[in-house]
Amino acid sequence: MQLNGKRYTTIYMSLYGISNLEDISKKIFIETTQLMDKNVRKFMNSNGMTTIPEYAKTGIDMANFFGVTQNGDRVNYAEFFSTDDKVLCFDDLERANVDVIDILGYINNFVEHDHIKTIIICNEKELSTKLKSSNLEMKTFIATYLLDKQGELNSNNSKPMVEKIQNKIEHVFDKANDYERIKEKLIGETFEYAPKFDYIINGILIRYEDNKELIRFLRENTGLIITTFNKSGTRNLRILKHALNDFKKIYEMVSKSYPNTSNRVIQTMLIFTIAVSFEIKAGKVTKEKFINIKDNEEYKSILVSSRVLIDNRQFYIKEFDNNYYYNFKAEYRFFKFIEYYVRTRIFDMKLFKSNMQVIQNTVDTENLPAYKRLLTEEYWKISDDQFDRIIDETLEDVKEGKIRLIDIVKLFAYFSYFSKKELIKYDIKTLKNTFFTGMNLASLTSEYCPNPDEELGKVAIEEIVGEIEDVLDYFYKLNDKLLDKMRREKADELFRAIPMKMELFYEKFDKQFMNIPIFKYYDVYQLFQRVSCASNEDIVLIKEKLVNRAEKYKDEIEPEMENIKQFKKIIDNYVKDKETTIKIVMLRDLSKELGYILSKYNIEADEDEFLNEEKPEETSEETVEVEEKEEEFSDFIIED
Repeated sequence: MQLNGKRYTTIYMSLYGISNLEDISKKIFIETTQLMDKNVRKFMNSNGMTTIPEYAKTGIDMANFFGVTQNGDRVNYAEFFSTDDKVLCFDDLERANVDVIDILGYINNFVEHDHIKTIIICNEKELSTKLKSSNLEMKTFIATYLLDKQGELNSNNSKPMVEKIQNKIEHVFDKANDYERIKEKLIGETFEYAPKFDYIINGILIRYEDNKELIRFLRENTGLIITTFNKSGTRNLRILKHALNDFKKIYEMVSKSYPNTSNRVIQTMLIFTIAVSFEIKAGKVTKEKFINIKDNEEYKSILVSSRVLIDNRQFYIKEFDNNYYYNFKAEYRFFKFIEYYVRTRIFDMKLFKSNMQVIQNTVDTENLPAYKRLLTEEYWKISDDQFDRIIDETLEDVKEGKIRLIDIVKLFAYFSYFSKKELIKYDIKTLKNTFFTGMNLASLTSEYCPNPDEELGKVAIEEIVGEIEDVLDYFYKLNDKLLDKMRREKADELFRAIPMKMELFYEKFDKQFMNIPIFKYYDVYQLFQRVSCASNEDIVLIKEKLVNRAEKYKDEIEPEMENIKQFKKIIDNYVKDKETTIKIVMLRDLSKELGYILSKYNIEADEDEFLNEEKPEETSEETVEVEEKEEEFSDFIIED
């Protein structure tokens, strides 16, 4: 660079990660020797380069070490010893792994003795924190020891113990004061970097000028970008750049696949992309905070519960919404495909299409079913002339069982709250009768809810514990019945694969049913028919899988042991007195292993008990009618 007609050579180096002072010397040596290499300088000048890439420095340094590049050039010692035309620049002081006081002492040699113009760049706030927090356990131990020796540890003065220890640490290990003293001696001028973010952000947007539609949208919404950036509470422009790059992908995908998406929704996407990026990447929140929120409806349900029923368990979500969407009204405020993209770096097309389809259908709350408005919208946002209608429509849907079973329980929490506030004319007893009726009907069409505690945890039901206990108990009973129904369907689907689709059976059994008592949900006579028709090899594989499963998941599969006992009896009665074949041997081995499994539960099979049991009168079309007589079991077997 030129200053007052004089040319200065700048020597820049980062102190990031250096572990000793010798590393700094090596960096200076590499920089100065490279700049004196005529071949390097000639190449840089001809290509308009002002700095050498770091990887190239490494290569040049090693080449110099092996004597490859100098071409016989002699070192110009006059230039080598010249210091008045050099400017040293040390960056990332706070990130060095060497004591900062030692580094400043080292740099002082250049400033005080060689009079080299020197620039140090650092984040003093981080540096101060680093000085105070280093070796904190050791400092606390020594401070406690000194206080004890001085008789101050258990003295009766009014200072708390923590304050005493903190004061002693600062007195004995006050590196921050040492830093200030050395800085006062060493540093002549201090400049604070105080960026004008409005100006910088406008500069960042220039990179998107090739995309005319995108840059137009970003320019029109620069205020939203700056506001969201400021609300993040950080000054991290790097995260903002990454967020805007992510939004570029999102904007292009939405514009291409859903060109009629409203401007308001895309504005909300912009805010959400920047907000989630800062929350996750700035370390303000763990990624898990968003993982369990599956869609905008659930996000709004959490907000409604938090605000209406004063539920503080979801405090973070409420604060996130209050912070980033303050004075910005939007019905659709959580985009799962964006959160997933920011968190995992995977743009899930299936999730994207699913979210966008819902957005297309539900952005207008007037078109939402009444019960969804109660679950996803603060009730005070509903006008008085609409509220009674929404209550009546919701109750009608509840009574007719048109709502998911789990949602009926959530709605009861709100209706109980409305009843307490005298917003509705129904008392708790009347509400319970209506909701019990609706739950019975809903259980006929609803699916099993695998995570009821998590789902209900999003509603502050503890606020109405007395009123909701009966409803909760009844819900859990119905949900258990739905679990049985689901497993019976799954069992039928699983065992239908025997004997014709054994690969499908093994895949499903290994992935889905190893720790589930699936045999409890299937008729043992049909099971015997199917297994006995399988190949000998498959019977062996089934036997091995059952034993392995019992070893690993003994407690989980205990409920199916009664059916396993019945299954063993059927096999034993069939193979009894049969002529020995490979098939018969395989079935006997299977029975033996089933007996081993039953012994783990102290269960013994009783053949006489089986013979006296009543057999089913009829079976489905896929099964052969079973008679009590043992001989007729032979109809089930296809001999090899």
